[in-house]
Order: sequence, then structure tokens, then C-alpha cells
Amino acid sequence: MFPKIPRVLRLAPLALLLSGCNMVIMDPSGDVAMQQRDLIIISTILMLLIIVPVIVLTLVFAYRYRHTNTAAPYDPEWSHSTRLEVVIWAAPLTIIVALGALTWVATHLLDPYRPITRLDAARAVPVESRSLTVEVVALDWKWLFIYPDLGIATVNELAAPVDTPIDFRITASSVMNSFAIPALAGQIYAMPGMMTQLHAVINKAGVYDGFSANYSGAGFSDMNFKFHGLSQADFDKWVATVKASGSGAMDRAHYLDLVKPSIKVPVERFDGIDNGLYQAIVDQCAEPGRTCMSDMMRSDSNGGAGKESGATAPGSATPRAADPQRLNSGARLPPAP
Repeated sequence: MFPKIPRVLRLAPLALLLSGCNMVIMDPSGDVAMQQRDLIIISTILMLLIIVPVIVLTLVFAYRYRHTNTAAPYDPEWSHSTRLEVVIWAAPLTIIVALGALTWVATHLLDPYRPITRLDAARAVPVESRSLTVEVVALDWKWLFIYPDLGIATVNELAAPVDTPIDFRITASSVMNSFAIPALAGQIYAMPGMMTQLHAVINKAGVYDGFSANYSGAGFSDMNFKFHGLSQADFDKWVATVKASGSGAMDRAHYLDLVKPSIKVPVERFDGIDNGLYQAIVDQCAEPGRTCMSDMMRSDSNGGAGKESGATAPGSATPRAADPQRLNSGARLPPAP
């Protein structure tokens, strides 16, 4: 016979599973992520102000009014207590109001489109400070990072100087994805034909995990990258290294080759960029000969086959005249006789 193992000791091996957990969300290195962590903690405490007393009172009532406790008052005709009703409803209502106010304020302060106004809780962003712009493209299944002001681009490698505001401009090449660096800020979606934004700042030097937080197909599990938080001097060295060791410019040809689906793509660096590439990716017209979305929308806003498009009516050799009133109202021209 095996010796009887206490129940507590049987659960001990489960603690080993928790030892591998990464608590980066509760111990982040960027001010935006820190504010999000504080919001989680405050919200949890406010909710526990109701949850804990309810659990305790449930156990107390169950014990006090148990069938065998003849000393407890027994009142089968009891139906109402104004004092008890006030306590039951006032406390949760107060918590809901507090949570609503906290959420409203935090939603505006932590809006990813809103430029950050502080480096951390004790320091505002200096007036003379310039943000680092990074154009992010979610591909199948890797990440392309373009630094338009520095003239470089990288694949599956991202770097930024400590205490410098970062302006991420994010899009995708094909399917919706999600850009996430938990130590830096919350995740935000990357969508084809659209550009989302995220403003953040890293406060501690280090190497942090970045990944896709939205399932996007076969290579999703390997769609990871490293984010390097560097001192300004180390970041300048990194930029110089990229320019010195880059494999040419990130132009249309390189992009069209990169956009093909691939898995476990190694880090790649480019020492130049096509200045119009990112806008072409957002406009879904990086391929030669493809009409840009902005051009199609402009044509549609002018009535489609209107005078601006120079289109001709069927059976006519001259462009059909457009009626501005009808085009502005969204009405379509009748077919030509």
C-alpha cells in the first residue's frame, strides 16, 4: 500500500506550472503599460469590495442559520427590511459609479491615438522632444518595421531609445492581425486598407517580446519579434549597424517578395526605403498597375463614371456630362439612350 498523501501536497506539483508564467503585464517597463496595470489593480480592488463581503456573508449566514442551530432567530413571515435593501443596493451602485468614472477617464487618457504627454509618473514629455515614427506592417507571417525618418527598415526586429515617445502607424498586408508588446503598451489591431496608431514610451533598457495577438493562419505561432529598448547612444549604434549591414533598400521589389507567405522568417535589415511604400501598402496598391483605394474612393465620391473619370457613355464618343447635384446626393446617372 502506498502511504496516504495529504491533499495539500497533491496540489503542490501544480505550483510548478505557475513558475513558468511571465507576469510582464503586472510588471511592465513602459509608462502606458504601467497605467494599464494600475487600472487593472484598481478595478479589481473596487470589485473585490463587493465580492469579498458577499462571499463572507454567504458563509456566515449558512453557518448561523443552519438547521441544527436552534439559537438563531426563526421568522418565516419576514419579507422586507428597508435598511437591508439600502445596504444591498447602495454599495454596488457606488462601486459601479466609481468604476464608470475610472473607466471613462482612463479610456481617454490611454487612447492609443492620443500622443503621450508624460514619460512616466514623475516626468512630462519635454517640449523639444521628437517622437520616433515607426511604420508597422503585419505580413504573412512576419513583421515589417519601417523607420521613415531614419531611412531604414527591418523584419522581425524592432528597437527604440529609452524615454523617447514612439508613434506607431500600423497596417496589414492581407488579413487582420494584432500588434502586441505587453511590456510597452496594450495590443492594437492591424487591418488591411486601414492605418491604426499606438503611442507609447519604453522606460527601461532591455529586450522584450512582441508578437501577434490575433490568429491569422498557419504561421501565426511563429509570428514573433524582439523589441529592443536601448539608450540613445546604443540606439544610434543600432541604426548605424542596420545601415552598414543592410541587404539593400526596402523598395517595391523587395516588398513584393517579402509579402509572400512564409514561416519562421529570420531577422532582416534594409539600409534604405522607398518613401512611398508604406502609403502604397495602406492604399493596397504596392503591386505595379493596381489602382489605389484612395483613387477608387475619390472616383466614387465624384459619382463613379463622372466627368472627372473621363468615362464615356455607352455608344457615345464623348464623356457624359455629370450633374453635380445628382452626384452629390448619391444618385446615379440614368443609362444613356
